[in-house]
Amino acid sequence: MRTTVDIPDPLYRQLKARAATERRSVKELILKGVQVELRGAQPKPRRRAKLPIVPSKKPGTLHINNAHIYEVVPFP
Repeated sequence: MRTTVDIPDPLYRQLKARAATERRSVKELILKGVQVELRGAQPKPRRRAKLPIVPSKKPGTLHINNAHIYEVVPFP
């Protein structure tokens, strides 16, 4: 289907720049936007992590502070 859409010049310049940055055509970018809009652009539901993430034989017994973390984990 072919259609005509009036896009304000400043917005079209942004659209064209984004398409060039992503190495896509303006048409591809417009179609992607339409698909997202029609889909409702609802974020995917995230899976909740089950706790504890790291199993422990004695949960709640670890007492740690920032100094200890810096000793154990190498930071740049």
